[in-house]
Amino acid sequence: MRKINPLRLVEALDQLTQAVHQHTDWQESVLESIVHGIPFDANEPAEGVHRGCRFNRWYFDGAPAELWGTPAYAAMGVEHRRLHRIADRLLHKLATDAPIDVEEFDELVAGSVRLHGALDALRQGVAEDVRNLDVATGTADRASILTDLRAWRDLAARGVQKCSIVLVDLDRFKAITDAHGRAIGDELLAVVARRLVRLLRPFDKVFRYGADEFLLALPGADLAMTQSMIKQVRDGFAISPLMSTPDGTDLRVTASFGLALLDPEVSAEESLERADQALLIAKTAGGNRAISWDPSVTTGVRLPKLQLDDIKD
Repeated sequence: MRKINPLRLVEALDQLTQAVHQHTDWQESVLESIVHGIPFDANEPAEGVHRGCRFNRWYFDGAPAELWGTPAYAAMGVEHRRLHRIADRLLHKLATDAPIDVEEFDELVAGSVRLHGALDALRQGVAEDVRNLDVATGTADRASILTDLRAWRDLAARGVQKCSIVLVDLDRFKAITDAHGRAIGDELLAVVARRLVRLLRPFDKVFRYGADEFLLALPGADLAMTQSMIKQVRDGFAISPLMSTPDGTDLRVTASFGLALLDPEVSAEESLERADQALLIAKTAGGNRAISWDPSVTTGVRLPKLQLDDIKD
């Protein structure tokens, strides 16, 4: 789950579609200059000024924060910069009467196709975010996890952005449901989900992973940044009770966290397994801990090798 406002996202996608169409008009002006010798429109973005084009202004100034960390949004930025680099080279050759490479010309055309493909992927992703929500918590459901993780992993492999994942397991949740009932437990899960979303960035994503487990995807975050973010989450959990029961009992909850980088050298499934191993050790160590996966540790036998925090139960 992100802080999704469906109406705001629909409006943003309409604006994005207009920006892409305007960018297509710019590209057609470039192609006409190359193919037919039509003078390039000086009012359109010219060489080396891709940051001033309409699409770029929308991308950095108009897009809602909910979109920033999505794989398709990041891919659009990459394709946009690539298109301008190719166009800059071709326009420079045209101005200096240098020969035009067929491969570069074809790449300019193909780049536009990729940009529109990323736009379609972004539309689809937003629709799935709104549609595939876990009913109990409002988070993204488990069915969409691997699709999203694979997309973020591919971006990491291309050097676009790193991504970290965190498995979150509520400590002693069964004791709460045993003491207060299943309905209170379900309400507590929904409250936990909302607090996670509030404590994270707008473009981070929260999935319902299991009964009392959540998966966090943190685009653009390496492990060091993730550790700092999770400390803020834990502090946010500790600052006040999450909710009160009908009889006036304040419910405070701690959680265990297993952190892992979404490693481009391995499958998304393996990175998820690494986070699960780190979570298992956090639980074994007593809970209320954040553990980063360490390649030399696969069980709780060598706990000193892990990055244990100093919070005591």
